[in-house]
Amino acid sequence: QVQLVESGGGLVQTGGSLRLSCAASGASRSINVMGWYRQAPGNQRGLVATIASGGRTNYLQSVKGRFTISRDNASRDNAKNGVYLQMDSLKPEDTAVYYCYATVSGRDYWGQGTQVTVSS
Repeated sequence: QVQLVESGGGLVQTGGSLRLSCAASGASRSINVMGWYRQAPGNQRGLVATIASGGRTNYLQSVKGRFTISRDNASRDNAKNGVYLQMDSLKPEDTAVYYCYATVSGRDYWGQGTQVTVSS
């Protein structure tokens, strides 16, 4: 079992920045891919960015150049294991609930979500 807890959401004006954090616990050293998804009202949940254990990243086209995903190196004993999303130049269309995501041996885990609201 892996538990994911997000933090860092909030209200920001257009052009502002936010940093989302997600702390993983419980078998977290076995995590393969971590990332962020988002869901706006009336829309399906969709990928924002992912990062594999080797560091390879993948981004939604509309956030490339504005968002940066990173993660801790959990290979050391007792090292923290988290994933982060630095969001710059935010736009109103980025408004959504953002969910932390992790996959371990083919099983998906989700955090509870954190609201990001960008005012125009």
